[in-house]
Amino acid sequence: MQSNVGLIIEEKAASIGNFIVGRLLPFRQKRTVGPFVFIDHMGPACLKEHQNLDVPPHPHIGLSTLTYLFDGAIFHRDSLGNAIEIKPGEVNWMTAGKGVVHSERTPEYLRKEDKYLHGFQIWIGLPKHLEQTEPSFFHFGKEDIPHWEEEQVAYKLIAGEIKDRKSPVPANSPLYFVEIKTKTAQKINIGEHLFGEVGMYILEGTVKIENTDFDSRQLLIAKNASLCEFQTNGETTLYLFGGEPFEEEHFMFWNFVNTDKAVLEKAKENWKKQNLEAFPKIPYDDKEYVPLPESVFKKKA
Repeated sequence: MQSNVGLIIEEKAASIGNFIVGRLLPFRQKRTVGPFVFIDHMGPACLKEHQNLDVPPHPHIGLSTLTYLFDGAIFHRDSLGNAIEIKPGEVNWMTAGKGVVHSERTPEYLRKEDKYLHGFQIWIGLPKHLEQTEPSFFHFGKEDIPHWEEEQVAYKLIAGEIKDRKSPVPANSPLYFVEIKTKTAQKINIGEHLFGEVGMYILEGTVKIENTDFDSRQLLIAKNASLCEFQTNGETTLYLFGGEPFEEEHFMFWNFVNTDKAVLEKAKENWKKQNLEAFPKIPYDDKEYVPLPESVFKKKA
């Protein structure tokens, strides 16, 4: 089965302002996995009373964001008027479409005390025909997320479809994002339920694939989703994600994703000029914003 591991990506550090995260995607050897274009592993981090997560208002187009926490809390605000605290096990799903602005901060009641933060920040590209859709936002409690156990293996379907189960998260293309946990060594053959491209991120513990052990904080990309078979070595938490890749080439600049570079250029100009028609202000968080960075286009591999 080792021959099915096409690529091994080590988690690498990246900065999001005053907070360091482990970046999984994009990677120079693999820009996307199915429709997934960006994954940050936040923490685990212990923030002191004077340290807080503060990501000021920033824009998105052409993608959906998925926020999922293991520990801590983030307060989300957006230009649609949504204001909600994200807690562990809950799912925030925001589809930017033609344009949305949001901010992510430590909730007020935690800002003057020690706290933990640990979770995922994920971007998922949109099909070409939905890139200019109206923005939308959904929040799901942890009780809304399908979870079940089979042969001492615990599953949680955070988004998409797998094993004849479907998450309520309104994905815009065929995909899956599933958590798998074991307390003892278990052999798992899940390939028949997967499709498209598939990545495996090992959060805790180790995984054995054809007599080779892979450690935590590694991202494995399979050559063939249907051959996805592995063994956990005791107490392990991992995530399988992927789905059907898009036919069209997608381009990324900063927080913008689109199949048309001209649309990206227009978004850059609108944000630089603070065009309120394209990118409205966020109610109760409109005193600052993240400026447009100067960079080059990142092209899908």
